[in-house]
Amino acid sequence: MAVAKKNHFIKKTGVERASQLIEAALWHLEVAATVASQLQGIQQLLQAEKQVAEKVSEVHKQKNQRLKQAKAAAQAQTEQYHPQREKDFEAKEAAALGSHGNCSTEVEKDTQDKVTILQIYFRQNTYEVLDNVLAFICDIQREIHENHRING
Repeated sequence: MAVAKKNHFIKKTGVERASQLIEAALWHLEVAATVASQLQGIQQLLQAEKQVAEKVSEVHKQKNQRLKQAKAAAQAQTEQYHPQREKDFEAKEAAALGSHGNCSTEVEKDTQDKVTILQIYFRQNTYEVLDNVLAFICDIQREIHENHRING
């Protein structure tokens, strides 16, 4: 009987051992399934991250394109607006300065007029002045100077 008990123990131990192995195998399968599902989850996360990065890149490109369009529109508007404002400024400047802008031209004109008048007077009176100067030079009167002492 001892042998039978021993065989029974071995059989029981073998069945238990098989049961343990099966349980261990099932546990490993569960772990493997969990890891596999986690890997699928990681792959899904990586794929989602890649899609998000692509969308962000696309949004940045669209933003840059809109900025370039806005800059071009602003530049065109500025180029259109600038000449108009320049004309307005010049008109306001002329109105504000009024005759101040013409001062130098008025002074120049007055000076030229006076020079012309003086030249006319010069031409008219040249001979008369020369006659007077020559008459004064040629009209010599002999006189003794009052400071000159005569012998004595």
